[in-house]
Amino acid sequence: MSLLDKYKELTDLATNLGIANLQVREQDNVLYIDGTAKSAEDKEKIWSAYGKIDPDFRAADAVINITVAEGATTEYTIKGGDSLSKIGKAHGVSWEAIFEANRDIIKNPDLIQPGWKIKIPTA
Repeated sequence: MSLLDKYKELTDLATNLGIANLQVREQDNVLYIDGTAKSAEDKEKIWSAYGKIDPDFRAADAVINITVAEGATTEYTIKGGDSLSKIGKAHGVSWEAIFEANRDIIKNPDLIQPGWKIKIPTA
């Protein structure tokens, strides 16, 4: 089985997600997959698909270099007990960056409500 066949599900997913500048090439028994995802969620979907093919990440026959487009965001639903600081820490961004990305929703950074859907800028 060729590496293109082994990772067909992964490359098909990348195509279906609209990964920009997608490049798939095989060189020296390693499959290289490069491109730019529209969101961190799409990038995570790629890695999840890879994890199903090689659960222990031991095959060492694929190099995946998917970056996230600048200005991309992830959607997050605020839960009880959340604060912008807590959310920011979990996503690797500052609470100020989250506040700035959601000024249309959040008027006071100390007053957020469970159920609100906010944008988390990618780190």
